[in-house]
Amino acid sequence: MAKICRKAQVQGKVQGVWFRASTKQRAEQLGVKGWAKNCVDGSVEIMMCGEERAVVELNDWLYEGPPLAVVDKVSVEEAECGELSGFTTG
Repeated sequence: MAKICRKAQVQGKVQGVWFRASTKQRAEQLGVKGWAKNCVDGSVEIMMCGEERAVVELNDWLYEGPPLAVVDKVSVEEAECGELSGFTTG
């Protein structure tokens, strides 16, 4: 199976609503490596690397996010993976 990497920028009410923690939990369930971090502009940036099916599923989940989130926009681009171990939040 092909491994892919994508980097996403999620905008809306996505900080202070458990978005990073929920993304980490979902990523770990799917076996996706990467990270999620808050940005100064109020968005959340996510790196997702793993089997194509799992990355696509996590990517699709970002449009909804956890129950308290209000996602206005998701921007996604292909990315280089590098060496990642697990999924972190920073």
